Order: sequence, then structure tokens, then C-alpha cells
Amino acid sequence: MGTVLLQMENITVVTPLKQPIVFELESFHVPPGYGSLLFILALLNYMVTLLGNGTVASIIIIDKNLHRPMYVMVCNLAVCDLLGSTAVLPRLMFYFLTGQKKIAYIPAIAQAFSVHTYGVAVQTILGAMAYDRYPTIMTSARLHLCCALAWFTALLCISVLFALHMNVSLCGNTIKHVYCSNRSILSLACSPTTINNIYGLSMSWVVSTGIFLIIAFSYFRILNASVKQGRGDSIIRSKAFQTCASHLVVYVLYEIASVVIILSLRFPSVSQNIKKFFSILFVIIPPAVNPIIYGLVSKDLRASIIRCFNVQVHHKK
Repeated sequence: MGTVLLQMENITVVTPLKQPIVFELESFHVPPGYGSLLFILALLNYMVTLLGNGTVASIIIIDKNLHRPMYVMVCNLAVCDLLGSTAVLPRLMFYFLTGQKKIAYIPAIAQAFSVHTYGVAVQTILGAMAYDRYPTIMTSARLHLCCALAWFTALLCISVLFALHMNVSLCGNTIKHVYCSNRSILSLACSPTTINNIYGLSMSWVVSTGIFLIIAFSYFRILNASVKQGRGDSIIRSKAFQTCASHLVVYVLYEIASVVIILSLRFPSVSQNIKKFFSILFVIIPPAVNPIIYGLVSKDLRASIIRCFNVQVHHKK
């Protein structure tokens, strides 16, 4: 299924594709014999992500002692990481194993929607976590409101983005990317998609800038207060920096992965496989590393994981 071009008196008529549309993902160029190796590497990364985030989320849900604002936010972040990783890696592993590049229209839209929702939600949740660390009284109602608002904002932004796909005719079916995204699908449109382009860029800028300002303002106040109160007590300063460190590392890690994607597109000499690898870093590195960061920094979470593990071992005996 492809584009039909009819040339009549130097006039090119483009015939839009009709449903059912089946896309073909360009994906990686895999040399013969390397598919199994790449499948194993992707599988290992996905297993680490599932195990890490699944364990963190489960422990926080099970242990009532962890039903506190910070850990509820961490649980939401773990769910978000699972969404991003699951949206991309299973299909990528399937390609490495079988070489199958085709993807139907509905699964393509679903994958693109999930990837973009992850991209926005991870930022809004990190923004909510920064607010949680701000020296205010975080009631249960306010906590649930922050979590709901973080997810609602992400879903609303992406729903509007994909609502602009309606009535857009497509004249090609080859997606030049590793996964389906808003831009990669609309690049196949028969006519310019100016409104979607403007909205997408504006939404990305507003979300990224807004979350950065929230985090910067919140931590400036926290660190300023801790320095003033802890002039004679290094324990207070140490606790404040420890509280901020894990969250900032997670935020910076995600932003670095995003910046690498942008920078890789600015260098034409870089091979396509390298560019494509950089383009999926944000769903490979942060989801796998985030639970490790919080597990290492949070004594309560680490102790709860060890306690649950010991209980399971004791029951087996």
C-alpha cells in the first residue's frame, strides 16, 4: 500500500491512503546474525525496568508505612516509567527477533500516544514531586490532587495533540523512526499540518519550561531555608541535600536523554543507527535507573524491600 502518483500535464495528483492503513517502521539496520544479540540486550533492559519499577510500586502499595507523599509520588513515577518502556521495547524486541517492521494504524497511534504521554507525564510528576518537597503541609487530599493533576495535564496535552490527527489524510506508509510518534506519522500527511506543528512545539516548550521553573523555585526555597536553619547543625543541611539529590538526579537524567536526541539530529555525519539509538535513550536509561536511584537513597524503601524479601524467604522455608 503506498502513494499513487498520477502525472497529467505536469500536474501531480496524490491519492491518499485508505483504511486499513499498515505502516512500516524503518527501525534499525540489523546486520545478519546480530538480531538475537540485540533482542537479548533489549530484553535484559526491559526485565530490569519491569523488576525495578514493579518492585518499587508493589512495595509502596503493600507497606502502609510508605503511604507518605514522597513514596506515593515515587510510585506514580514507577508506573510512568513502565508505560514508557512498555510502549517501545516489546515491539522493538519483536523486530529484532523476527525482522517484522509492519504495524497497523491503531497500534501505531496507541504506541505514539503512550510514548508522548510518558514524555509529558514524567515531567509533570517530577514537578509534583518538587512541590511535595516544598516546606508545606502535604495533606492526603492535596497529595491525591497533585498526582491526579500531573496525569490529567499529560493526558489532556497529548489528547489535544492527537485530536489534531483527525481528518488528516496520509500519503505514505513508511515511518522513518524506531517507534511511532506524532511527528513521524504526520510527516506522511498529504498536506502541511501547521496547526499540529505549532501546538506540539508550543506544548513541549510550555511543559518543559514550566516544570523547570517549578523545580528551580521549589528547591531554591528549600536549600535557602535549610542553609539558614542549619548553620549550626550540619545534619539539617545534609538531610535537605539528600532529599533533593535523588529527585534532581532523576530529572537531570531525563533531560540529558532528551537533549541527546536533539543534538544527534544536528549532526548529519552521525550514522542513522546511532541517531536511532539516541532517540530511544529516554525510554531505556531513566526507567531502568530511576528505581535504583530511589532504592539506594531512601533508607525506608530499601529497608522495606529487604524486609519483604526476608519474609518471602522465611515462608518458603
